[in-house]
This record gives sequence, structure tokens and C-alpha cells, in this order.
Amino acid sequence: MKGTLHVKSANKTLSSDRIKEVSMGFWPAKTLLSAVELGLFTTLGSKSMTADKLQDVLGLHRRAVPDFFDALVALRFLDREGDGPQALYRNTEETRLFLDRNSPEYMGGFLDMANARLYRFWGDLTEGLRTGKPQNEIKHTGEPVFKALYSDPKRLEQFMNAMSGISADNFHAFAQKFDFSRYHTLCDIGGATGQLSMIVAKRHPHLRCTTVDLPVVTPIAERKIAEAGLSDRVSAKSVDIFAEPLPQADVITMGMILHDWNLEKKMQLIRAVYDALPPGGAFVVIENLIDDARRENAFGLMMSLNMLIEFGDAFDFTAADFFGWCRSVGFSKTEVIPLTGPASAGVAYK
Repeated sequence: MKGTLHVKSANKTLSSDRIKEVSMGFWPAKTLLSAVELGLFTTLGSKSMTADKLQDVLGLHRRAVPDFFDALVALRFLDREGDGPQALYRNTEETRLFLDRNSPEYMGGFLDMANARLYRFWGDLTEGLRTGKPQNEIKHTGEPVFKALYSDPKRLEQFMNAMSGISADNFHAFAQKFDFSRYHTLCDIGGATGQLSMIVAKRHPHLRCTTVDLPVVTPIAERKIAEAGLSDRVSAKSVDIFAEPLPQADVITMGMILHDWNLEKKMQLIRAVYDALPPGGAFVVIENLIDDARRENAFGLMMSLNMLIEFGDAFDFTAADFFGWCRSVGFSKTEVIPLTGPASAGVAYK
């Protein structure tokens, strides 16, 4: 690749560096994803190993060594002690905590999913932009991804565990920042393993929580809740959210759920939530809310592109969008609670 191009324009110097960095962003992404796929960080754990030893354990070709490991050092995903063939590689504090499968904070399941699915589907983004059609499994099999997923409970649980890895921080932040003092019940729609309900229940012992999802999910959630010792305050319930009334509760939450649908379905869910809440009740969506000017939250905007790839007509939204929809069905007061990274909680009060 050629060096940096600098051009003077209107008394300032323009550089091509950022264009090159973003356009080749798939290089570091795939390097990290392949490391997770190979189990590199789990293999290292708390140990240090030479490149030759890692090559042997991971089954890599000689050509991969030491470039692959040194690239991860340069990306700050590995530490290295020394130089040359006897150098020792080890996990950084971050990769040991989040990417070692033996760590309770492991989040690599999401990266596995991104590597196996999203990385290749995003290669067809241009086609999605031109057609408005999904670019995932349905393009090749004719069946929506969730149909196959929900027909295989083992694979479904693996998927839900993967998603839990990226949701936990936001759910903990929500449990900490939202004022639950005047509420007694919570219902989480699309609650999967019951993660949000359990996190909130642990922090607020006065609350009783219900996690709602499809029938195939309920046994998984019930087992997770029992393992956490929370069966006395957290329950799992099967509900078809588009065909049945939602359970009544003081607070109704949706964690990364509302963005899965087109506007018609979004409004159907918002109306159903309004009907299930008492006066003063709260509807909370945890999403990567796009900033109202649509200029800053790049992750939220790209998540919306991901909804195009996954569903076609589904999309992410701004806080102003969400509040406008909520006010149109009768909600009165609204607020945004920043969570972690690009995520926020949008809250509408009845």
C-alpha cells in the first residue's frame, strides 16, 4: 500500500489515513475473529507459550508464524515477552477476562456468531442496499434464520448464550441507573435466558420479575433461573407477543428487541405494552439508540444496516423516533438513560 497522501485545502491539511484505516477495517476484525475461532485465548489462559508451541497446539501452518501472533500483539490482544523464536506470548488482561472460555465473563460466543454469520453476510451489503432484502440464511435457503434456530433447542441455547455475552454490561447499568423504588413488578419481553430479569432481581430484592419468550425458550430460562437460585422471584412465561396480550407489570422492558421489526410491528408492540402497564408504569427499550441528528452514533447506524441484512425492513431508531411513537399511543413523559458504549435506555412513562 502506498504511503499517506496529504493535500492542503482551505488552510488545512487533509490526510487519507482515516479512509485507509476504515476501508481496511476487516483486517483487524478477521484477525481477532480467527483467533477466537481457533481458541487461541483459551489455549493460553494464564500461561505463556512460544510461537512454535502455539503453532503446534492450534494446528497452524508454518507460514502463519509469527505474523499471526505478532499482529495480535500490535493490535493489543496479546502481550509478548522478548523477541525472536524464544519469545513468550500471553493473554492481555482483557483477552484473559473476556475471551478465555474458562472465564465467567467470556463473551466470545458473540464473536463466534459474528465470525460464522455476520462477517460473510456483510459481504453482500451492497446487494442489500440495492434490493432492500435480507442477505442472511434466507437468501440461500428460503427460510428465516430463526425458524431453523428455534427448531434446535441446543443450537438455540448456544445462540442465546452468545447474545447474553454482549448484553450483560448494559443490563447491569440499567439495573443500577433506573429508579425501581416505586415499582414492584417487571416483565421483560423477548427475555431469552432471563438474563435481564435476573440481573434486576439480584440488585432489587423487592421486585418480582417475569421473562417472556416463545415456548421453546421457556425451559431454558427456567433452568437458568433455578441455577441462579431466583425461582422464588423470577419466573418464565411463554407468550406469542403478536397474538396474545402481554403480561401486566409495573415496568415492561425490551432488550434489543424492538429494532428487530418494521414500523407496523413496532407500533403493535408499543400499543400492547401501553395496554399492559398501569398508570405511571414504565416502558423501557435498551437499544443502541441513534443520536437524534443521526451524526454521531456510528455503531447504532451500522446496527440498523445489520437489521437490513438480517430482516430487510427492520431498523434501529433515534430516541426522538421512539418517543414520538410512544406519545402517539398515549405515553406522556419520556427520558434517555445512557448505559455503556453506544447503548442507552429509552424510557416512556404512562
